[in-house]
Amino acid sequence: MSIAYLDPGNIESDLQSGAVAGFKLLWVLLLATVIGLLLQRLAARLGVVTGLHLAEVCNRQYQKVPRIMLWLMIELAIIGSDMQEVIGSAIAINLLSAGKVPLWGGVLITIADTFMFLFLDKYGLRKLEAFFGFLITIMAITFGYEYVTVKPDQGKLLTGMFLPYCENCGTPQLEQAVGIVGAVIMPHNMYLHSALVKSRQVNRANKKEVQEANKYFFIESCIALFISFLINVFVVSVFAEAFFGQTNANVSQACANSSSPHAGLFPQNNQSLEVDIYKGGVVLGCYFGPAALYIWAVGILAAGQSSTMTGTYSGQFVMEGFLNLKWSRFARVILTRSIAITPTLLVAIFQDVEHLTGMNDFLNVLQSLQLPFALIPVLTFTSLHPVMKDFANGLGWKIAGSVLILIVCCINMYFVVVYVTALGHLALYVVAAILSVVYLCFVAYLTWLCLIALGISFLACGQTYQLGLTTHPELFLLNNVDADSVVNR
Repeated sequence: MSIAYLDPGNIESDLQSGAVAGFKLLWVLLLATVIGLLLQRLAARLGVVTGLHLAEVCNRQYQKVPRIMLWLMIELAIIGSDMQEVIGSAIAINLLSAGKVPLWGGVLITIADTFMFLFLDKYGLRKLEAFFGFLITIMAITFGYEYVTVKPDQGKLLTGMFLPYCENCGTPQLEQAVGIVGAVIMPHNMYLHSALVKSRQVNRANKKEVQEANKYFFIESCIALFISFLINVFVVSVFAEAFFGQTNANVSQACANSSSPHAGLFPQNNQSLEVDIYKGGVVLGCYFGPAALYIWAVGILAAGQSSTMTGTYSGQFVMEGFLNLKWSRFARVILTRSIAITPTLLVAIFQDVEHLTGMNDFLNVLQSLQLPFALIPVLTFTSLHPVMKDFANGLGWKIAGSVLILIVCCINMYFVVVYVTALGHLALYVVAAILSVVYLCFVAYLTWLCLIALGISFLACGQTYQLGLTTHPELFLLNNVDADSVVNR
């Protein structure tokens, strides 16, 4: 669960927010992590109480067409996440080899590492969790080293974390704040977490045991997200202290003085410094020596490697849940990794590192678009008493969950609009407009069902049975499943 908040997309969002806004957006990171924790709690409760993960419940509750559309949307999110992991790993390998391994070579190497994880998987989930713990420890040590080296101002850090205010902030800072939320809360993590809780044995016939399991899963989630939050704070603070307010000319001069071979990356102008995963390592090396660059690259490599298997597991659960297909993990990895590597490899071969890291912006937009297709179903099913019995969301959780999901989705939609409007091409606007209509209609359909599940029963009117509803609004999603059998499982 920590890994879900520590993939290369998160790290890039962290360093950009630090370089653009200093310490001022740390409170956004804290808030996004707390919101993520609360939403993950709903996903975990669904898995613990029903014995089914989110994809399985969607498969049993939704009609065929929306079910297939949901599956396709989540698969897109997983493939996008996989591409970010490939990009991060390839860049880290390039930095560690001092450029001797080209970016396309790093992309190809990421094929082999996936099969290493599949080999580890044969020894059981607990062994794999231990290995992930080792990779997270590497991230904590490497990014912690950068934190100690740079020595951020602790007063500014605490003010930025607990004072929800951004003095003299403009559009760039607002876009970074939106990007933080989009990078932290990922759609496929909801599906993954609802499935991972099933690896623990829980007697669902015993209400007390289920309550106890929910409590300890929530404690476990708090610990996991606290660790990931600390590592994210390390990255934001390093770039906030060292590079906030710096210009390209400043960095270019520092790189030239340190005889860095990467000085040409930064133009000789007074524009504000813009960094990504690759440039982030370079500027650390220019200011704090080669050790800082290589340690940074090790941390990025650990982030990319650890994130690889979360995508594999998510894809496995989603495919089995939605389609009832029992593919081996080997076949599943071959499919998703091939889809993820092909466009990444083409960009790495025919373009430069700027275009490769620029893909992360598009992939973050893709993740943002998929978010409603995880959050809305989670709130819908955890609010249904026939599914959750005594563990259904109360009024407070229904209101809080609705508000949180509305805020997160609105923030992410703003992020998407900013990205699309910056494209500057009429044909792209037309395509985006057509896709937007289809997208919004589907989101509206899921929202309508969710509102009925939340208790707004007057919305279930007319010939609603054609959409999977019955004459009893609180049971409308259960036309394809026996509620008692779900709970007993």
